[in-house]
Amino acid sequence: MNLLLSLNKALTLWPQREAVVEGDLRLTYEQFGRRTAALAHALKGLGLTKGKVAGIIAPNVHQYLEVYYACAALGAVLNPVNFRLSHHEMSFILGNSEAEILLAHTDFADTVAQTVAACPQVKHLIWIGEGACPPVQAQAQAYEEFISGKPTELPDSPPLESDDLAHLYYTSGTTGKPKGVMLTQGNVTFHALSAIAELNLSDADTWIHVAPLFHLADAWATFAITWAGGKHVCVPYFDAEQVLAAIEAEKVTISNMIPTMLNMMVNHPKVNEFDYASLRAILSGGAPIAPETVKKIVDALGCDYIQTYGMTETSPYLTVSILKEHLKSLPEEEQLAIKSRTGRPFIGVELKVVREDGTEIEPNDEEVGQIIVRGPIVTPGYWQRPEATAEAIVDGWLHTGDLAVIDKEGYVNIVDRAKDMIITGGENVYSTEVEYVLYEHEAVLECAVIGLPDEKWGEAVKAVVVCQPEVEVSEEELILHVKERLARYKAPKSVDFIEEIPKTGSGKIYKKGLKERYEE
Repeated sequence: MNLLLSLNKALTLWPQREAVVEGDLRLTYEQFGRRTAALAHALKGLGLTKGKVAGIIAPNVHQYLEVYYACAALGAVLNPVNFRLSHHEMSFILGNSEAEILLAHTDFADTVAQTVAACPQVKHLIWIGEGACPPVQAQAQAYEEFISGKPTELPDSPPLESDDLAHLYYTSGTTGKPKGVMLTQGNVTFHALSAIAELNLSDADTWIHVAPLFHLADAWATFAITWAGGKHVCVPYFDAEQVLAAIEAEKVTISNMIPTMLNMMVNHPKVNEFDYASLRAILSGGAPIAPETVKKIVDALGCDYIQTYGMTETSPYLTVSILKEHLKSLPEEEQLAIKSRTGRPFIGVELKVVREDGTEIEPNDEEVGQIIVRGPIVTPGYWQRPEATAEAIVDGWLHTGDLAVIDKEGYVNIVDRAKDMIITGGENVYSTEVEYVLYEHEAVLECAVIGLPDEKWGEAVKAVVVCQPEVEVSEEELILHVKERLARYKAPKSVDFIEEIPKTGSGKIYKKGLKERYEE
């Protein structure tokens, strides 16, 4: 199994099908294939061969898709880098991955120049985009000139096996230095096929790339949508109104977005001005999502909703909240409650929820345990980090660190990350449970609940809230709102109102950074 199978199928069956759209640019699969082939030949000319690493720093532009496939054709390893990182973080990642070739967008020219200056092993820099760029110590070329005149038939590929390394994705580094998650040809290929089956993807589908392509919330769709013969719509940077307009204009049928993005979209003042009739499903993943937000998504966009859960280490999906057939006869409100859950196991995933001694918890939707998984989508480990690999993967099972309950139907529901659970007065408080209740209040646009050191309680529950535009609410009112719905000890001891909650590069709420602000 290898990733090139997906592109070859699209080129064979749908050569004249519109494949990629970005702004005014429109490429058929034949045109996309020719550009990808030219890039593969150009990279091969720089010495990029099987097993060697290339890095990319770019927004969601069409060239990103070409780079993914050019590396697949060569058997090379692609290292997508979060463009929101500092040059110190970027240089650590590129140095650790041993990338000798970097493709980077001119929007980040200054940061990239500083990064390359600290990475002597980067010998070649290919600039994507327009605009002047500062001088760098690496040999620099413009992307379009780089591929110009190169052969437009894919080069002969080296033997590609399932265990061959395909991608290196670096974790956000919330605990220590970022770790390079290794994903193999087999990992990513099996996941793409599973997604096609689970989501009923076909050549009738149009996917919009909104979540960043450097992150697996979206990157997996590069291969699944291509394999199914669908169309890719690229949105370089997230803008809620622009995405809503693009869904209408390009007749988007399906996509996966991060909860913060969906929250901004359904709360946008112009959300009702666009037509979403083409949408058949919206997936959400990357972070827990409040049921109240799910209801708003379904009401505003008028499509099916699928909650997903996964990790970089698992390519990424582990669960989807797709209803079993017999559950579709339940009342709409009960169906929505199930769709808002973390979900049941994805194709090929073995999943358990276990106690500390490794025994499985009761499927009563009450007892809490840690999710552990294994299967063909699970990483073989961390790049050059055998100790971290041994800590995460025990007896073949990846320990996720996510705490969950499971019901009799096999649907799990995450209650918290183990590290985010709050222990106050000897009682466990799951931050997501409190957040979900806060989202039920009409004044709350975004929120995060954290535990802070407290002399009396050990940890005190703190809520940090961003209010809806032009809506005011008091601290006392929100605390009472929670107390009326949950045990009193779960209610925040205090609420702070801020303009923006810190996010990770992928758009997820960054609780560790928030806690650090307060602890300082």
